[in-house]
Amino acid sequence: MATIDDFKKLEVRIGRIAKVSEIEGAKSPVYRLSVQFGGEIGERTIVAGIRGAYTPEMLMEKKIACILNLEPKSVAGVVSEGMLLAADGENGPVLLVPDGDAEEGSLVR
Repeated sequence: MATIDDFKKLEVRIGRIAKVSEIEGAKSPVYRLSVQFGGEIGERTIVAGIRGAYTPEMLMEKKIACILNLEPKSVAGVVSEGMLLAADGENGPVLLVPDGDAEEGSLVR
């Protein structure tokens, strides 16, 4: 069972999707997202397997919750610098988004 200390190890922050592009040749349909976290964090590249559930137009400027302190991972030749959070929905992944106007870079706790 996870403890509160385990949860505190994760750096979960709110980011705004600034750019979306498809990654061709990947094993599964993925997007390369440029996500803005503001201030000292700046922009991060996140590779996400949500192409079947979201169009680029649906994602642009959307605020999402992301884990930022994971080890970078190369996916389809692109280094992903974080992971967006999503729930399993009836028709695929459903992004976790703030219920208000959370600032870019806000810590989720």
